[in-house]
Amino acid sequence: MLSRTADHLYWMARLMERAENMARMLDTSHRVSLMPQSGDAAPDSAWRSLLANLGLDEAYAARYGKITSESLLDFMIFSQDNPSSIANCLRGARENAHAVRGTLTSEVWEATNATWLAMREQNPATLLERGPGEFFEWVKYRSHLSRGAALGTMMADEGLRFMRLGTFLERADNTARILDTKFRTLPADTELAAPAPDYYPWSALLHSVSAFETYRKAYRDLISPQRVADLLILRPDMPRSLSRCMKEVYANLQALANRRSVETERRAGELEAELRFARIENLVEGGLPRWLDRFLDRIADLGGRIADDFLVPVSR
Repeated sequence: MLSRTADHLYWMARLMERAENMARMLDTSHRVSLMPQSGDAAPDSAWRSLLANLGLDEAYAARYGKITSESLLDFMIFSQDNPSSIANCLRGARENAHAVRGTLTSEVWEATNATWLAMREQNPATLLERGPGEFFEWVKYRSHLSRGAALGTMMADEGLRFMRLGTFLERADNTARILDTKFRTLPADTELAAPAPDYYPWSALLHSVSAFETYRKAYRDLISPQRVADLLILRPDMPRSLSRCMKEVYANLQALANRRSVETERRAGELEAELRFARIENLVEGGLPRWLDRFLDRIADLGGRIADDFLVPVSR
């Protein structure tokens, strides 16, 4: 497969996943911002944490200054100046799909193209009128539709593997950022193994990764920070966990391996094995935010290496 074709397929899937993940993070932060804040927490603490985690705090401040729900949702959903806005992600996914339209099935193309056409009809006034929750659910649904069309209609060849590689690398990055944002803001004296005193923010976090019912099924107990971390980091049967994501990344890299990708495959396998055999108690004891920062660095490194080994190495 030509590297340019692989590049378009990889980024089409990755940007669609990024749009979904952005919707999930915004939905969680919006829910938390509406809840009573405990202690000395600022009313906009949830939004500030989100911007800092995404590295967009300076860009937002330069354009809007004061943080408000309306301006932040405009920046994260519609802004053309924010490369990670949902509008930019969906447009990028559509442009990459258009570039390799002949490689895609008609179902995948129609799902991706129709999503962008519908997104162009959205505007801030409509969002406020209907409520952002409905929009976030729509973005998630369209991402599910695109991914399902790919799995249900495309051949299981190199093209689909590059799409899966982009999907799970992006998903791993997102799950790690959600956890990092939450655990970094916990008070220093928080007992991670004990039931969380602030139930609703933790349940909102689980809902953001479609894991609330899964948590109940796996643990059948009150929500505790340590068990949330265990579910979203180490459980290989949880679709959005870091362990599951890295298992998929490693498997697809093995199938796509070439003479240049030996070191990339080794690093992905090393990270996958670390997650497969790790214990959550050890990760927590060593400082979970520190471990998550290192994980994000390793994911970024893998993304750069994949671009060098297989794709067109252009920054996104």
